[in-house]
Amino acid sequence: MRHKWLLIVIPVAAMIFIAFMAGMVSFFATTGGGTSIFGGGRVGVIEVRGPIISAEETVKDIEELKKEDGIKSVILRIESPGGSVGASQEILEAVKLLAKEKPLVASMGSVAASGGYYIACGATRILANPGTITGSIGVRMEHVAIGDLLRWAKVNLETLKSGRYKDIGTMERPLTDEERGILQDLLDELRGQFKQAVMEARGLSAEEVEALADGRVFTGIRAKDLGLVDEIGGFAEAIKLAAQLGGISGEPELAYPKKRGGFIKRMIEGAAESLDFLAGSAADYRRPVMKI
Repeated sequence: MRHKWLLIVIPVAAMIFIAFMAGMVSFFATTGGGTSIFGGGRVGVIEVRGPIISAEETVKDIEELKKEDGIKSVILRIESPGGSVGASQEILEAVKLLAKEKPLVASMGSVAASGGYYIACGATRILANPGTITGSIGVRMEHVAIGDLLRWAKVNLETLKSGRYKDIGTMERPLTDEERGILQDLLDELRGQFKQAVMEARGLSAEEVEALADGRVFTGIRAKDLGLVDEIGGFAEAIKLAAQLGGISGEPELAYPKKRGGFIKRMIEGAAESLDFLAGSAADYRRPVMKI
């Protein structure tokens, strides 16, 4: 009997460990070098690294930067394969509002795909490296049915619900054809929202975006040819362009957001967000995620 429980305990423990490590990576990736206050520079830098799980911190950084008169332009540095739909849309809206007040250059690193590309669409100009992996315009949802495993391990899971579809996507059983159709309609609607954002940002027709919105990824060079990005260049080129658009002469000084909270607090929060993204909560584990 013990080995049956191990089949459940070991994957859960592995998920917690992965979430903890992801939180550590997220913490160290987002607390790197650079000036720690906005006021000391002329070009502000907002970094989005790793899965886009929550929009809260990024939106706070954008709002704080918007108030700084000394910041003449902004770089949105993206190193992300995507994330949740809602968080990506929330960041996109904040980026669009900021770009109306100050020139904003999206600078893509190794990967800026799906949700990572989504948020770049709010920028004044988009730069990508030749080998940047971007695109992945689309939405995906994953469903795992573990009912047979639970029954084999003699674990009884009972769901009480108040509506016919309240348990749609539950892991205790496979999807019905009707449920699969409902979820597919949801994904198609979210994909349509993504496509609309690309159309508006890039000045492409519905037909042009439809041809690209099948989940494929592109190199930076290919993305430029297709009209998804404006120029080829790395972070150094993004700095030069941001300075030019902001009317800054000479070598600009960079300003990064203030770091919030202590080491332990941010590390635990990062791990908790990553665990939630991997496993989900009882009420929200079915959320669609945009990722490469």
